[in-house]
Amino acid sequence: METHEYPWRGRRVHWSRRGSGPPLVLCHGTPWSSALWEPYADALSSQYTVHLWDMPGYGRSSKDDGHDVSLAVQGELLADLLRLWGGPPPHLVTHDIGGAAGLRAHLLHGAPVASLALIDVVALAPWGSPFYRLVGSHPSVFEALPAAMHEALLRAYVAGAAAGALTESQSSMLTTPWLGAEGQRAFYRQIAAADQAHTDEIEPLYPTIAVPTLVAWGTADTWIPVDRAHRLAGLVPGARLELIEGAGHLVQLDAPVALTALLQRWLGSVPPR
Repeated sequence: METHEYPWRGRRVHWSRRGSGPPLVLCHGTPWSSALWEPYADALSSQYTVHLWDMPGYGRSSKDDGHDVSLAVQGELLADLLRLWGGPPPHLVTHDIGGAAGLRAHLLHGAPVASLALIDVVALAPWGSPFYRLVGSHPSVFEALPAAMHEALLRAYVAGAAAGALTESQSSMLTTPWLGAEGQRAFYRQIAAADQAHTDEIEPLYPTIAVPTLVAWGTADTWIPVDRAHRLAGLVPGARLELIEGAGHLVQLDAPVALTALLQRWLGSVPPR
């Protein structure tokens, strides 16, 4: 596996590459990082050249104060990363706001892709929980929480995305990037930056998508209910809809066998370009 740090407009973007074969890019959401996709990258690397990346403000990428971490920035950066990596158009597998970033890269910035897999993605209005609105109104208050209170809030928030109980190692994997003074500020900063306007801008363009598209969803997703899957699949011409029974928003952890099998079937069904 190769690991790299890409300097981009004052930010430092951590990315990795492994395997060989057609290119595949895995895009994480919030408040996760590429670590959530690591087991899938390993499983798929025998057939694909797999790229993982951490969005600025997340994971092992820079979390500098004052940097814009909005979906507009993430979509533009992803388009630049795809140009950096070169090669044929990649398969794009996305989750949560990674879906919005991938759709913006493709629809607004002209990034060519071989296929799209949209898994429990942020793509349709309305989105943004009451917690998001509260943090957005008072980010400095949350940034100043005592560390122990922040960690307790963070762990409870993350646990709510899974249909089942997270193990201690899973919880730590998801929360560790957000601990410490820098991580705590970054956690609330990325929530405050969330803006539905960035999906409103691209939602009218979904009927123009002309690449093979999979819409996959956990039926027990309480963060983005499964009705969004039906709506999204209905907007994208020829989209395939697959539901993963009993999985929550953290479908990668709730149903790893089912999701791995689904991705392998999906990717294997896309005609080569």
